[in-house]
Amino acid sequence: MARDNVVAIVQAGGRGSRMEVLTERRAKPALPFGGNYQLIDFSLSNLHHSGIDEVWLCVQYEADSLLQEVAGGRPWDLDRTRGGLRMVLPEESDNASTEDGFATGNADLLYRIRDRIADRAPEAVIVMSADHVYDFDLSDALATHRASDAECTIVTTTCALEEAAAHATVRSRRDGTVTGFEYKPEHPTTRVIAAEIFVYDPRVLVAALEELYGHTVDGSDDENDTGLGDFGDHLVPWFVARGRTVTHALPGYWIDAGRPETYLKAHRDLVEGTIDLFRPSWPILTRQPQRNAARIDAGAVVADSLISSGARVSGTVRRSVLGPGVIVERGADITDSIIFSDTVVRRGARVSWSIVDERVRIGEDARVGGRPRTRPVPTDRITLVGMDTLITRGARVPLGTRIGAGSRWS
Repeated sequence: MARDNVVAIVQAGGRGSRMEVLTERRAKPALPFGGNYQLIDFSLSNLHHSGIDEVWLCVQYEADSLLQEVAGGRPWDLDRTRGGLRMVLPEESDNASTEDGFATGNADLLYRIRDRIADRAPEAVIVMSADHVYDFDLSDALATHRASDAECTIVTTTCALEEAAAHATVRSRRDGTVTGFEYKPEHPTTRVIAAEIFVYDPRVLVAALEELYGHTVDGSDDENDTGLGDFGDHLVPWFVARGRTVTHALPGYWIDAGRPETYLKAHRDLVEGTIDLFRPSWPILTRQPQRNAARIDAGAVVADSLISSGARVSGTVRRSVLGPGVIVERGADITDSIIFSDTVVRRGARVSWSIVDERVRIGEDARVGGRPRTRPVPTDRITLVGMDTLITRGARVPLGTRIGAGSRWS
């Protein structure tokens, strides 16, 4: 399959409410990862290395935060005259219809842009999420799709059985034909899940969206809601029922980093070396910050951690990731945490099992978070601090607390 006749649709999602205060002022795919990177970098880097250079990035919530990070597609050679990066934003017109406004799910979004897909008429459409951490040659999935003469190819991975309840589980025959598909089952019976990367025959995709719209819109209370919801509600089951949906197993590491506990786990995997962002043959590309080198002062202790450019550490950092420009003063202690850019942790402060957003000020001798007693760590045992927050001197922020952006905590 010629890769120059493939369109990739990267769905950046809506508000990203599962990340709570961390997405109050940014799109979820714009969340930092590993210090100098963002979540969006993974999908765009995988497409670049796979030779797919026509990318539609669908943005609905806090679009400006993502537009800044993708920089017109320059880091991935997508700033070009033909093909390249195309931003797909919500539209409003004088004639209200289900093609206008904000989508209510990723399948609903595809319905709203179905005419653009039909007009472009590529050989294949790849639809993928923008907040997952992995590396994958998408040309392999395209080859499977073509060899199987499939209408839909589901890229799959495996996870723990309890984690499978948060995803779509997939069952297939030995030849790869999908025989079972359950969307977020309460009691999953397989560890095989959809990695939220799909290859579609665009003609069949458009037909499916229009047929499903006719069946679902009558049951919707909102005249601007197609009723299609997410891919697992109606769209993929429609394809599976036709018998020409196949699987392609994604090799190696994959994680949905869109929840606090999985976001923190992905960073711990990065610190432990399970993820490698720096492979010469497949580097994760990004818009690098223009900062000076990080500085580690005499007497500082840094162990099993990643320190980004422009950071300065005079205290102790263990099993943590510091973003660009973070300052850790002498006597401060950070463990098992992620600290976003330009945050300052004053002397004597302690931060543990926390995710701290940009430009936070943590006062002297303050305590943020704590040590959870259970593994894996649930969402309510991780402390989240929104951007531009001030935590005053000597303040106590209990484990699992949420502090909204721009707050003052005493």
